[in-house]
Amino acid sequence: MSATPAAAAAPVPTILACVARERARALVKHAFPRRRARLLVARGPEEFAKAFGDTLVDAAIVDVAAAAEDQWKAAALARDYPSVPFFGLLPLRVAEGGAVAQCAALGFADVLAEGIDDPVMRDLVLPASFTARFARALVEPPASLGLDAPLQRGAWSAIVAHAGRPVRTAFLASRLAVSREHLSRSFAAEGGANLKRVIDLVRLIAAAELSKNPGHDVRDVARVLEFASASHLSSTAQRVVGTRPSALARLRTVDLIDRFTNGHSRSRAG
Repeated sequence: MSATPAAAAAPVPTILACVARERARALVKHAFPRRRARLLVARGPEEFAKAFGDTLVDAAIVDVAAAAEDQWKAAALARDYPSVPFFGLLPLRVAEGGAVAQCAALGFADVLAEGIDDPVMRDLVLPASFTARFARALVEPPASLGLDAPLQRGAWSAIVAHAGRPVRTAFLASRLAVSREHLSRSFAAEGGANLKRVIDLVRLIAAAELSKNPGHDVRDVARVLEFASASHLSSTAQRVVGTRPSALARLRTVDLIDRFTNGHSRSRAG
């Protein structure tokens, strides 16, 4: 699988593509340059399927123009990963009507019409990505967390922008132009939630969303969110929200936040 590396300092969305035609491959590479996305181009449905267990996929594009059986195998994975918006890619021709209907039946987010959507492909895909939707859903910190100060809200915004990926306090401090010590101390002022615990809470909210995918098991979720291991995810879930990772799929964001604020929001500073 060929890959366009992501920048180290801040998350960029990972776009996974299964494209059989050279024109389709050229289109997605042009639409998602390195500075805007991490593009993974799978060579077939097996490689395409494997990527979902290896990395956090933000959106998937499948070349369904006159699609062969292999392409539809890749397209069928939309049912296993509903957290990932799938997009079909095809020319806008009468002959492709059946492919469009099949994409709709599989729950695709949209179809991209070659020759029409080429200039705006990135603008159509990125706002629907897992990372973008996650950040929008949590743009306002829950009132129960008491994150009202500008520094707290700035840190929260940077944390949710990572959509469950690891966030170091050094990165947050640098972004907010303060020292790590000042950030940790100010964030948890007056008995508020501990910064590291809040980072872990957001990661577990993302883990809960991914756990709702039929195609993901606990080990997959731990791997794509870059926990050290499934055991690390388990211990974090027990410590931060008082539950086992196997129960995350049944919990809503509001449930996790209620569990967090009910005695799990403080840890040792560090």
